[in-house]
Amino acid sequence: MSDSERANISTPTPSETEGLSTEIPSTEIPSAEIPSTEISSAETPDTETPDTETTNSETITTTSFQKALAVGKPPQPVFPEVVAFPPNRETLGGTSYLIETAAGNILVDSPPWTETTQSYLQERGVRWLFLTQRNAIAQVKTIQQSLDCEVVIQEQEAYLLPNIETTSFHRELAISEALTALWTSGFSPGAACLHWSGAGGVLFTGRHLLPTRQGNCSPLRTAKTFHWPRQLRSLKMLQNHFAPEQLQYICPGASIGFLRGKHAIDDAYARLQALDLDALEGMAIGL
Repeated sequence: MSDSERANISTPTPSETEGLSTEIPSTEIPSAEIPSTEISSAETPDTETPDTETTNSETITTTSFQKALAVGKPPQPVFPEVVAFPPNRETLGGTSYLIETAAGNILVDSPPWTETTQSYLQERGVRWLFLTQRNAIAQVKTIQQSLDCEVVIQEQEAYLLPNIETTSFHRELAISEALTALWTSGFSPGAACLHWSGAGGVLFTGRHLLPTRQGNCSPLRTAKTFHWPRQLRSLKMLQNHFAPEQLQYICPGASIGFLRGKHAIDDAYARLQALDLDALEGMAIGL
């Protein structure tokens, strides 16, 4: 740099520098101006406290459902002397029937023991409770004590009811002039059917014969079937046991939905005779 250039650079006078701060301005933002990242308790959604309105609504819905189950639905008419009760969850969806006869009323299998069922049966009275197989057993002691009825069961299932007074039978039992119990082993060791001579002859089959999607009847082979060949032999016995005028209907003890609102399979004798035992022998195991 030349001397003339140095001469042109002037040194600031005290008056020019007066009032200028020599401190470096702070880059800190006052705490009052720092935006808080915390959400106040009023703004924080409480994830642990349930919505009172929703909870109350769910409680009311649950309570209403439980009350509806306790009250239950009324039975549906099948014949003038026979009604069918709603499926019983305690017997794997089994259907129970009440038959009114001159000798006394008979309850076939255990119905759902609801307030409606109790009132209905207590008003009409029940002389016998007939159990078609082991899966139809539910609250038998309670039913017997409430209705003061006689429990009828095939002898090979009777041991399942300890401390309950029962009437057991071997192959056949004439319960009354109109009611006959028949041993039809296969689904379970002591599976049995009940024949009622009313309405042209009705066979209450429990799970020995069930409805098909086509509205026919058939035995069903499942993983829980006790003895399939024996069940087919029992089926053959039924084919030989009845005359056409003795068997007009079959009332199965399960799978009623296949009957589309009905509780009985008509033309029972012909349908029973049409079952091909040789073909059924090779039936695959279902559910």
